[in-house]
Amino acid sequence: MKVGEIMTRNVVSVPAEAPALAVARMLVEHRISAVPVTDNWHMLLGIVSEGDLIRRLSTEDHEERRGLLSSLFFDRDRAAAQFARAHGATARDIMTRDVVTATEGMTAQHAAHLMEEHRVRRLPVVHDGMLLGIVSRADLLRALLQPAEGADTSDEAIRAAITAAMRRLPWADSPFVLVDVKDGAVTLHGFCSSAEVRQGLVALAGSIPGVTAVRDAMLQRGAAALA
Repeated sequence: MKVGEIMTRNVVSVPAEAPALAVARMLVEHRISAVPVTDNWHMLLGIVSEGDLIRRLSTEDHEERRGLLSSLFFDRDRAAAQFARAHGATARDIMTRDVVTATEGMTAQHAAHLMEEHRVRRLPVVHDGMLLGIVSRADLLRALLQPAEGADTSDEAIRAAITAAMRRLPWADSPFVLVDVKDGAVTLHGFCSSAEVRQGLVALAGSIPGVTAVRDAMLQRGAAALA
């Protein structure tokens, strides 16, 4: 499934000159956790999140709690820059500029990987820098719950899909595992290298559309040697 199929297109955005407190009010009123910042041509400039705004309170508390030891290593310039960003007057001042983005043609799996890798909750979707929409964790969850429409769920297609997935994953012991499928029920034969690989292979097989059951008939190489 592609990002373009699941993303939210009617996205609220703000200009760079929008007052920071007005942005905070917008997040509350629209019940959203972040808002993109765009220019007059709808080009993405950055994003303001709840975290960017809450940083105002955090920096004030940090200054109050700074003790003697931390005062000895106090970086005045860094602290001033952090305060200026946290207490900036406009969206431009407080926004995150290095934004991780997605494209319409990106797979949902790749978008999910980017969110996990960069620890973000949403990705602006852009085309040549122009904002098209946003894909969020909630969008990805909805995609996960949707059945694969039109997917070939024949036994041969299921076996081929499992085998192909195993070949893509370096941990999957693909040369040593055989896959049988009958009426949607998968049986895994052969050898796996560890209990963790066994668990991963069973999960992999169960994630393929059309699979009704997974039977683990694999031998664990270390365990087999001890038997």
